[in-house]
Amino acid sequence: MAPPKGPPGWQKLPPAMSGLALLGLMALLGLRAGAPLCLTQQFQMPGDYVLGGLFPVGLAEGASLTNRTQPNTTMCTRFSSVGLLWALAVQMAVEEINNGSTLLPGLHLGYDFFDSCTEPVVAMKPSLLFMAKAGSRSIAAYCDYAQYQPRVVAVIGPHSSELALVTGKFFSFFLMPQVSYGATTERLSNREEFPSFFRTVPSDRVQAAAMVELLQEFRWNWVAAMGSDDEYGRQGLSLFSGLATARGICIAHEGLVPLLGADSRKLGSLQSLLQQVNQSHVQVVVLFSSALAAHTFFSLSIRCGLSPKVWVASEAWITSELVMMLPGMAQVGTVLGFLHRGALMPDFSSYVQTRLALAADPAFCASLNAEQPPLGGRVVGPRCPQCDHITLKNVSTLLPHHRTFAAYAAVYGVAQALHNTLLCNASGCPTREPVRPWQLLENMYNMTFRVRGTVLRFDARGNVDMDYNVKLWVWQDLMPTLLTVGTFSGRLQLQHSRIRWHTPENKEPVSQCSRQCKEGQVRRVKGFHSCCYDCVDCKAGSYRRNPDDLLCTLCDQDQWSPDRSTRCFPRRPKFLAWGEPAVLVLLMLLGLALGLALAALGLFIQHRDSPLVWASGGPRACFGLACLSLVCLSVLLYPGWPSPTSCLAQQLLLHLPLTGCLSTLFLQAAEIFVRAELPISWADWLHGRLRGPWAWLAVLLAMLAEAALCTWYLVAFPPEVMTDWRVLPTEALVHCRVHSWVSFGLVHTTNATLAFLCFLGTFLVQSQPGRYNGARGLTFATLAYFITWISFVPLFANVHVAYQPAVQMGAILLCALGILATFHLPKCYLLLWRPELNTPEFFLGGGPGNATGQDGSRGGEETQGKNK
Repeated sequence: MAPPKGPPGWQKLPPAMSGLALLGLMALLGLRAGAPLCLTQQFQMPGDYVLGGLFPVGLAEGASLTNRTQPNTTMCTRFSSVGLLWALAVQMAVEEINNGSTLLPGLHLGYDFFDSCTEPVVAMKPSLLFMAKAGSRSIAAYCDYAQYQPRVVAVIGPHSSELALVTGKFFSFFLMPQVSYGATTERLSNREEFPSFFRTVPSDRVQAAAMVELLQEFRWNWVAAMGSDDEYGRQGLSLFSGLATARGICIAHEGLVPLLGADSRKLGSLQSLLQQVNQSHVQVVVLFSSALAAHTFFSLSIRCGLSPKVWVASEAWITSELVMMLPGMAQVGTVLGFLHRGALMPDFSSYVQTRLALAADPAFCASLNAEQPPLGGRVVGPRCPQCDHITLKNVSTLLPHHRTFAAYAAVYGVAQALHNTLLCNASGCPTREPVRPWQLLENMYNMTFRVRGTVLRFDARGNVDMDYNVKLWVWQDLMPTLLTVGTFSGRLQLQHSRIRWHTPENKEPVSQCSRQCKEGQVRRVKGFHSCCYDCVDCKAGSYRRNPDDLLCTLCDQDQWSPDRSTRCFPRRPKFLAWGEPAVLVLLMLLGLALGLALAALGLFIQHRDSPLVWASGGPRACFGLACLSLVCLSVLLYPGWPSPTSCLAQQLLLHLPLTGCLSTLFLQAAEIFVRAELPISWADWLHGRLRGPWAWLAVLLAMLAEAALCTWYLVAFPPEVMTDWRVLPTEALVHCRVHSWVSFGLVHTTNATLAFLCFLGTFLVQSQPGRYNGARGLTFATLAYFITWISFVPLFANVHVAYQPAVQMGAILLCALGILATFHLPKCYLLLWRPELNTPEFFLGGGPGNATGQDGSRGGEETQGKNK
């Protein structure tokens, strides 16, 4: 059979040997050019303890396994250099252990390697042979296999999850230790199903997590995900989809890649999926696939004219020569993937060259034929017929980046378990009895071993903790080289400057369904994918906590935020401060009102015996002015930080003095009404009651009634200090809260009643010519009261709550100024600038037999005497 054509690469081989040795090797290979090698015969070596090995050195391409009707031999027609390098790595490890004195001093490991052909039906035959009784080729049926001694003590391999699931079940029945160097499916970590399975590579869960980290690093959240239609691809795709969805990555298109020889229906479904990917905005495709399925996928993709993408490759095909050599692969785009990172093996290339050189040596091959009885070959068939027709060119391309360490480390793991089982030490192994597989298995759980300075440990699930390298395909001639651009050890670290993209000007590709939302915007998802959305502004009082939030987060009640905010700010307390412009204006108005009231009070006290003051009520007028001054001072309770005391005192210190003032005006109005409207007999009697102690009793009763109303209001509906967090956009309003506006209005009942009676008593009274019209001043004073407080109601109800205290201050001061301006100030004007009118005749209208006249005569005499 003609050897398969391999890629040129002899000149790219790393210089692992000295120049003289390399020239000798080339001369030796040249002498044997065209002659078959004996490489297959090196797949078997006897020893004290034999290791079985399953390696994919051939592929059953075109074997029509789907239509197989008889359990006959399946021929592996295509050579895979990847599997051969794995087998040579195991062989190298065995030779190192046999030549060393650390692990198994004085003992000799043997091996028995077979081709798995990447097919379960092929891998089962050597698996049965491994379990055959030592020295035979049959498996006997026993009730108890505890003393059963098979041909091998452990199995290295197979490489794929699909095969490991089949052989793992079989070997687990006998508790045969099985260490895989490439099977990564998470299902194999189940100790109930696979109690004897171990591996020297991380599980697919770690690789899927690394892929998700890579997508997040570049903010690719709109991707396609494909998996091969086998256990490896389906389980890996499921792991990736779950992790990606949990991290906010949307999978726009998802599908399975059929294996070689699939029916046309599956290929048509894949072609339809590729067309959808090509027509969408997806620029990144995750391909969790075996090498064979990846070959099928890219063959179809290139034929369909799929536009260049970023391909995130799984470990199974990132180094596959089968995929790399596919025509047109250089145009598919950027290929990024992961390879587990082990210890460096710089001497492996030299070892491979040595083995190929020995396989070309007739004397060495003859010695192998004499030493090794070909038992396995007779039972299973040729181990690898293609391996005897290769050259160094067939494997030189993969040597620089081949994943040999995992297979190499698997041997050291088994050797360490043998070391522990046989109680070996530096001087030797005291126990040399046969070791059954289950005895070896007991020492492999949670075992730590060292391989070329790297410490590995099988955990309780048979896994090892190993880091990944991020690899990038860099095309040179017909084959890509693998450039390390980052690492993953639970956390992704990339060297962005080393990545070369397929895009113009090496621009980083973008794969997003929607643009990134700006600061302070959240996503409003449209459709079924969370990555397709509209950006919505967060309103005031809310903010965007995380970039991937779908809803705005409300600020706490003691915080605020503007529109499109990413954080909240603490609210500042807001109250009617002393320094605010409105308060300063009101304080000036207070100074005016209080100054006028005190000036009028002083003037009335100074002229307390004059007819004008006596006609205004005398002491009652002074009492009314004093109460009006207290009304003005009550506004000082509104500015400043509200306290429970100030909230309770505001209405009490307003209404009681105002009642005192209005009660004096009511008595004045009653005098005028009685004098003008009632018969003289009644007028004289009532006039006497409206002056003296009875008048003060009326004032006291009015104030007691108002005091009762205020007490009821403060007890039943006490105002309290309240912090309102929502009424102001950026501040917390601290104010006195009124529990009941009805009770608040009832507090005004006494004062409103006094003002209304005063208005009725003076509104229709006719003035007498030549005399002072006191009714007019009272009428306007009560009108000023009503106008002020009636206007206050709608203004107070409609003004912002933050300014309600200022409105109350203004109403109080305007009411006081209204009473002063209409009733007291005109009298002050007469006292100061028209003293000639301050006579009994003008104010009291005295005459014989008239009570008023009598009072007026007395007042006049007092005035005349005073003037003297």
